[in-house]
Amino acid sequence: MFNVMPGFMMIFFVLVFGIVIFGIVKGIGQWKYNNTQPVLDITAKVTGKRTNTSSSFHGGVGETGTHHSHSSTTYYVTFEVESGDRMEFMVNGREYGLLADNDSGMLRFQGTRFLGFTRSK
Repeated sequence: MFNVMPGFMMIFFVLVFGIVIFGIVKGIGQWKYNNTQPVLDITAKVTGKRTNTSSSFHGGVGETGTHHSHSSTTYYVTFEVESGDRMEFMVNGREYGLLADNDSGMLRFQGTRFLGFTRSK
């Protein structure tokens, strides 16, 4: 049984390493795709907002162990364009706070990258 453990550990290491490399390659591919797309300005309306919150907690060992918790929130806004199509973009917290449902204006984006939204008066 103990002779099998090094094999399992190697498979586990290769699997985790492969997942990390895949994520990096996918992120670089998305970045390159966005850079090749034109910057578009179109009339749009905010139709929805949502958040995704993740948290983690790391506890110490023993009486002198330290505890650490971390949480992070990702913000998303859905826009509807004149054709009726909807697009969801990840935005920063400031943009998220400034936008409200049914806001109309000019949406600026490049591929899947949100560049800004200017509200109509």
